[in-house]
Amino acid sequence: MPKDYYEVLGVGRDADAAAIKRAYRKLALANHPDRNPGDKAAEERFKEATQAYEVLSDEEKRKRYDRFGHAGVDPNMGGGFSGGFGGPGFDLHDALRRFMEDFGGGGLGDIFGGGGGGQRGGPRVQAGSDLQLKLALTLEEISTGVTKKLKIRRLDPCKECGGSGSRAGAEPKVCATCQGQGQVRQVQRSVFGQFVNVGPCPTCRGEGRVVSDPCPNCQGEGRRKGESTLSVKIPAGVSTGNYIPLAGQGNVGPRGGPRGDLIIFVQEREHDKFERHGEHLLLDLPISFSQAALGDQVEVPTLDTPVRLKIPAGIQSGKVLRVRGKGMPRIDDYGRGDLLVRIAVWTPQQLSAEERKLFEALARCKGAQPPSAGKGFFDKVRHAFRG
Repeated sequence: MPKDYYEVLGVGRDADAAAIKRAYRKLALANHPDRNPGDKAAEERFKEATQAYEVLSDEEKRKRYDRFGHAGVDPNMGGGFSGGFGGPGFDLHDALRRFMEDFGGGGLGDIFGGGGGGQRGGPRVQAGSDLQLKLALTLEEISTGVTKKLKIRRLDPCKECGGSGSRAGAEPKVCATCQGQGQVRQVQRSVFGQFVNVGPCPTCRGEGRVVSDPCPNCQGEGRRKGESTLSVKIPAGVSTGNYIPLAGQGNVGPRGGPRGDLIIFVQEREHDKFERHGEHLLLDLPISFSQAALGDQVEVPTLDTPVRLKIPAGIQSGKVLRVRGKGMPRIDDYGRGDLLVRIAVWTPQQLSAEERKLFEALARCKGAQPPSAGKGFFDKVRHAFRG
């Protein structure tokens, strides 16, 4: 079972961004591979802390983690509701790169303003941007879960150059400014000591290579607009406002950069019979005067097969009857909600002569009259509409 990311960094769940960054920096410096050469345990602690920081320092990832736990951010879950799916594992290289993004430099010497420390920065590959897609679903689809085939437009690797950005037969050249490192280092000295600033190379934009003979098909970008069809599994019980991130299914980055993510936002279609209230469904059921007075057995629809429902004699409009287990599935638990059937006594708008006589006779019966409109009467009405 993976450790809780807040426990890994030693912060509370209400910690702000600054506190999270301070806690991570302290742990990362203590367990950095440059400070602990050959120490596998320290390396694991460094990766663990960096992975926790990677999630908790990102507002969207932190929201997903707070809501769904590790399942909301695990790139290796593949096809469930909540994770970023299908991405590569988080290794030491990823951890070092993430550490340097926020704290700069290659080795610890850069961080402390001294010399030494191995150069671990290297060329930086620019990732592609994320894509967002709205997906409308019916209550029937949400009730059972469904696999959807989605046609998306995105940036794909250029077929002419294979994503390199260079004309066929040509190769990108090593950047003369940074000598292929993707970084430039500036050293400043003052009375307080030496300060080292490391940043992306302005000539190659941190890639370490320069396309001198660009591909005519993509103008050196290494990518072109394309159209793809993807299958995505939608779990039962989702609702409007839920989203499903698919890692590595967004736009491809320039010149061989990895893909961004595809984020699918769920939208629930309005149903002609049912009104959804979380895990419960509400159905308005019109019945006649005689059914209300005498009681009845009626068939009511559900999202799958109809069920028989007993209407007790003397039921009032607004009364809610409950059919257990015929609502929506709970996405974070087993079982289903209920179907709530709200009774509405239907008044006929046109009467035949015979029907009119029957109602007139009924009106003369004392038992057919409503109670006086006193306090007790209105209490009963309020109770009826509360169900």
